[in-house]
Amino acid sequence: MSKLDKDQVIAQFTAAYERAHNKQPDIEAKGGWYSVDGGKNMRLAQLKDMADELEQGTAPASGSSKPANKKAKPARKEGFSVKAFWNDKIVNDNDGSILPR
Repeated sequence: MSKLDKDQVIAQFTAAYERAHNKQPDIEAKGGWYSVDGGKNMRLAQLKDMADELEQGTAPASGSSKPANKKAKPARKEGFSVKAFWNDKIVNDNDGSILPR
């Protein structure tokens, strides 16, 4: 495994983030963990992967809106089930989500 240069990775990420989001990222570093705009903490390698995705244009834009004509799953006709209700809610509210096994 190669060593990553912290300053180089942060500079690469900052440039890619600015091109993708038209604003400067707020990067907080604490004990080897990095947080971008108050989001989830990640390691330097994950920050580099995000920079690569942003440069390729494959990362989703923050604040993206959901499509207006979203298909809803049909309601269940049998008795009410809390488990089924939450399964349907998770799938319908989050695009691309799948239920666990």
